[in-house]
Amino acid sequence: MIKGKRSTQDLIGIKTFTKYGLDTMSGELLFYNVAPTNISVLSYANIEIKIRRLMLILSAIPNIEISCTDFCECFDDNKAYLQSRKEKETNPKIKELLQSDIQHLDVIQTESATSRQFMFIVRCKGMKEEQVFQLSNRVEKIISEQNFDVKRMEKPDIKRILAVYFDDSKYGDLMGDCDGEKYLQSGV
Repeated sequence: MIKGKRSTQDLIGIKTFTKYGLDTMSGELLFYNVAPTNISVLSYANIEIKIRRLMLILSAIPNIEISCTDFCECFDDNKAYLQSRKEKETNPKIKELLQSDIQHLDVIQTESATSRQFMFIVRCKGMKEEQVFQLSNRVEKIISEQNFDVKRMEKPDIKRILAVYFDDSKYGDLMGDCDGEKYLQSGV
């Protein structure tokens, strides 16, 4: 394939969604959303227990990967753009409006600053669908047995994560699987 004609999926190594996760060039990925714990309200002893339980998960599933992402999009680029516009602006009323927009974005970002999501990711290489299913259930069971609130992520959840990661929006779960898919379905 000519380098200039590669699809986005090729460039990031994603093949397709599977029944249990995401098929990539490096094997199938299974995603588990783990609800965060506010450790600022826990005692030192309870924090140690949480850490020990996490260590048990890591030892039971040695190839597990952990990812922490923002739950929604970041506004830093928008704020930087508004700030540069404000610095160049000569009209005081427009400057006020731009400052108001910057403050609004600050409020939104502050409200969502604690909106983090934690994912455990397991790679499955060379496994049949039944083996992936068994591993998927086993991993979820191991995590939940250590008192972590866990949910295996399904296609809409994974799409939302990819959309936020690639700086699109938090509504990735509403996006079509293929560009232009909605136009094909509506007959436009």
